Amino acid sequence: MTTFETLEIDRADDGIVTVTLSRPECLNAISGQMFVELHELCALVDRDETIRAVVLTGAGRGFCAGLDLSEARAIPGMSAQEMLRLQEHGADAIVRLRHLTVPVIAAVNGPAAGGGLALALAADVRLAAPEARFGVAFVRLGLSACDVGVSWLLPRVVGLGHASELMLTGRVIDPSEAERIGLVNRVADSDVVAAARAVAQEMVRNSPFGLKLTKQGLQLAVDAPSMQAAVALENRNQALASRTRDMERAVRGFIASEPVEYRGD
Repeated sequence: MTTFETLEIDRADDGIVTVTLSRPECLNAISGQMFVELHELCALVDRDETIRAVVLTGAGRGFCAGLDLSEARAIPGMSAQEMLRLQEHGADAIVRLRHLTVPVIAAVNGPAAGGGLALALAADVRLAAPEARFGVAFVRLGLSACDVGVSWLLPRVVGLGHASELMLTGRVIDPSEAERIGLVNRVADSDVVAAARAVAQEMVRNSPFGLKLTKQGLQLAVDAPSMQAAVALENRNQALASRTRDMERAVRGFIASEPVEYRGD
């Protein structure tokens, strides 16, 4: 597995990869190097078919505090063209994470602000530790709250009303409020990474192709122009999945009440 400077990668035998944002001295704030490595990580996951799921968390007491403010000081001196290139590169990392074909579970172990919130939102499932905190943050730095995909992701997760309040105020919320508005699936009672891995293990018990088609279908259906369009995609995906040997194995195992060993064919 590739070695990174700002990410720690722990790969288990079950195909679940735990990715830890590793700049604990600054609450894992996102540097330019971290954006580069997030791009590289996504490329690695996409080309390795043995990776079944990703758990994303942070080192130390933070998940991710957003953009490293020591690097943000240079922004006012940039040209519009330089800023746009920087903006596009960072935003594309969030988009690539969102579009990974395998499930991504965020184990939010501490503050998730700005770009850190965007990373959590890009995951398919979010679990929070009691120490977690969530805030949009950009609007409190003299910028728009609409950044690195948050204006698209947040309303889809919590609804327009809650998203508007969080984005226009920049207010920081705790895990109980995050759970109440649907920002997180639930608050973990103990080890949030272990809880996220348990969710991932439930997912990878299913067939690789079935998981891929389910994630793809969900992401496309949420923006489908009509129910008919969503159903047409469902029909296509079911027809494709029904042609796999894994589907045959699943049916035999279900009838026999026996575990199924999926092979991805």
